[in-house]
Amino acid sequence: MPIAVKWLNVLPSERAALRLGFAFHFCVLASYYLVRPLRDALGLEGGADKLQWLFTATFVVMLLMVPLFGALVSRLPATRFVPLIYRLIALSMLVFGVLIANHVAPVAVGRVFFVWISIYNLFIVSIFWSVLVDRFSSEQGRRLFGFVAAGGTLGTFIGPLLAATMATRFGPVALTLAAAVLLEVAVRCYRALLSRTEAQSGRRSLADRRMGGGMLAGITLILRSPYLLGLVLFMLLHTSAATLLYFEQGRIVAGSYADVASRTQFFAVVDLIVSALTLVLQLLLTAPLIRLIGIGGALAALPLATIVAFAAMALAPVPATVALAQGLRRAVEFAIVRPAREVLWTVVSREEKYKAKNVIETLVYRGGDAASGWLSAGLTALGAGFGLVALVIVPFAGLWGGLCVWLARQQAQRADSKNVEGQFHEPH
Repeated sequence: MPIAVKWLNVLPSERAALRLGFAFHFCVLASYYLVRPLRDALGLEGGADKLQWLFTATFVVMLLMVPLFGALVSRLPATRFVPLIYRLIALSMLVFGVLIANHVAPVAVGRVFFVWISIYNLFIVSIFWSVLVDRFSSEQGRRLFGFVAAGGTLGTFIGPLLAATMATRFGPVALTLAAAVLLEVAVRCYRALLSRTEAQSGRRSLADRRMGGGMLAGITLILRSPYLLGLVLFMLLHTSAATLLYFEQGRIVAGSYADVASRTQFFAVVDLIVSALTLVLQLLLTAPLIRLIGIGGALAALPLATIVAFAAMALAPVPATVALAQGLRRAVEFAIVRPAREVLWTVVSREEKYKAKNVIETLVYRGGDAASGWLSAGLTALGAGFGLVALVIVPFAGLWGGLCVWLARQQAQRADSKNVEGQFHEPH
């Protein structure tokens, strides 16, 4: 931490909150990455050619969940709805662990588990970053979000490491129990972070106030804002490319490994590669790189890495290439793009940070998944190879890069006009 403090130019008043943000993010992502390999392995039990149905089911359930989340956020203050959501998810983990361990309707439960994990991981991560952009300014985000993201990356390293060692030795109950415990620790970190940032700001926190509004307010806020619509398009391009890569990964892995345990171990190894690369990038390069190339350049790193991943998997469709290509793309996403993307949210209203952000990072995300899943299935049915898909993605990557530059300019203009620079602040 002392080296990071000097490297990131951390102010003394920011150090405690920075440590809590790091720990909070670690617990959130470690809990998910403990069960992610199990989700991916069970998702292939019904066959890799059925994945598009799981993605569609995820989107449909998300359609039901987003209004419920909107109603909850409108009626309860953050100090109540954040712990409530995390603890309900922790309870569900324990229930699934028991069902899977006792082989209760294994295919059906496996599919439900896949859908639920694909939903809950977006909610807990979106809520985490809503809290962070609610407590840190735009200027602080540029300096500190890379280090905070490194806490999550450490979680993505420890989670699959534990999954790889525990999957065959202790079974799913141990994985889901550990995930539930980490979510409870995340709740404690959240409360400590609120207390610390309130003390530093010297102002009354808004976290214990209701935001009001309707359950569909997140959608209406998006439709009224070109800036938020730009974020929607960014998310659709991102998730569409990621889903096409995921489906190709599923076909390669399903053809190379025959049982759940070996597939779980392979996915865990891929996650370890991603985590190791990401952690190195975040601790050494994220903050200085964002200062050097700006928010737009950092965002544009994702379409570039995506083109590289598509080309590699098209030329050499084997598990080793999957591990390296996906590892590089996801490392760039988590280490460079995600911190820059979160800075975009520091200049919007508090209601937009919780409601519109959640809609984009859950409903829009899974909508892109579902549409891309059927696109992948349709291209396969027509006999189109992955090489053709890799060629088609190039012009879309160009559009994606232009959007990154536009979003960065809009963020800078909003930061200047709203004068959001400074210490921990009471959000607009």
